Amino acid sequence: MKKFILSFFFATALIGCQTKSNPRMDEEIMLKEELDKIDWTKVDTYPTVDLCDTITDIQLKKECFFDYVTQNLQVRLNQDTITGNFDNLDTLKILVTVQPDSKVKFQLYEIPDSLQGMTKAIDEFLQRQSKDFSVVHPALKRGVPVKSQFVVPVQLNKQ
Repeated sequence: MKKFILSFFFATALIGCQTKSNPRMDEEIMLKEELDKIDWTKVDTYPTVDLCDTITDIQLKKECFFDYVTQNLQVRLNQDTITGNFDNLDTLKILVTVQPDSKVKFQLYEIPDSLQGMTKAIDEFLQRQSKDFSVVHPALKRGVPVKSQFVVPVQLNKQ
C-alpha cells in the first residue's frame, strides 16, 4: 500500500511539474504566433495633425494628412527665396520622416539633374521647415508610436 501511495504521489508530482512548465512554452508559442501575424510594413494609424483629428474615416484622415503636408510645404517653398530655372521640372519629391517623438524631417527624395546646383539651398530650406513645422502626431502600431516615412510631391512655381 505504501508503494502504491508513493507511486501515486510521484506520478502526481511529475505530472504537476510538467503542467507548470507547459504554460511557459505555450506563452512563447502564442507570442511567436502573434508576432508572425503582425504586418510590420504597415501601421494601424497614419501620422496626423490637429486639423485632421476630427475625421473618423481612416482613408480620409490619411488623405487629409498628406494634403496638409504637401500644401504646407508647397506654400512655404513658393514663398522662399529659392530661385532657379524650373522650366523642365515642376515637382519635387520630398521624403517626410515622422519620428515616434513627433519630430519631422524633410529630405529631397530624388534630385533631378536640373536641380543639382540648388541641392544645398533646398536642403537648407527643408531643414528649416523640419524645425518649425506644426506638430505632427506619429503613426501608431498596436497603440505604440512608430517611425514612418513617405514621399510627397511638391509643385514648384515656374519662373
